[in-house]
Amino acid sequence: MRLNSGEHARVAGAIAAAEARTSGEIFCVLAGRVSSYRDISLAWAAAAALLLPLILIPFGFESAWFPGLADNWEAGHLSALNLTIGRAIGVYAVVQAAVFLAVYVLLRVPALTRLTTPRGVRRDRTRQAAMHQFLAHGLHVTEHRTGVLIFAAMADRQVEVIADKGIHSRVDQAIWADAVQVLTEGLRDRRAAEGFERAIALVGGVLAEHFPPRPRNPNEVPDRLVEI
Repeated sequence: MRLNSGEHARVAGAIAAAEARTSGEIFCVLAGRVSSYRDISLAWAAAAALLLPLILIPFGFESAWFPGLADNWEAGHLSALNLTIGRAIGVYAVVQAAVFLAVYVLLRVPALTRLTTPRGVRRDRTRQAAMHQFLAHGLHVTEHRTGVLIFAAMADRQVEVIADKGIHSRVDQAIWADAVQVLTEGLRDRRAAEGFERAIALVGGVLAEHFPPRPRNPNEVPDRLVEI
């Protein structure tokens, strides 16, 4: 989901309106995905390669089930002391490799990647990506440590709100749950700009309550949404 210029302008306007009532700073990031989760697919494929071929054993697995593979093994190992065992081990290894490759390729389908990746893993990697963006855009160096990042990862279906030290110490973290919820709903309904606008309004309300504008109230962070 890519936002057009009009939607970017709407989000920027929502940030400016929210910051007019507070000394806090709000920044938004929309990411396509935060990880390929290739390691998760590899782990599932390895587990499948180890476990699924075992199902064949109770049915009396033997290399003759795969005549093409068995013939090739016999032709190359005529000097083996125990051809039957040798062929069976070789064919079993080939079956494991085939299962590994098939499962890995299947789990690279984005929908299946998401379904087979534990939610906790997706949440942790989204949080790491959000923290990276928080630091990369200088939200940790505002004058009064009142920066807030609203971060969404589309493919991962995860939303994070990160508040800097000055806010974290004074605001109940449960308050951010509403902002996460409205943005999640907006992304689910494919109304990302609206979701960000509603989340910004909620965050802005919290900041206005605890951090009203100061006499000197510079705009330390650009009022914009970044897509990565």
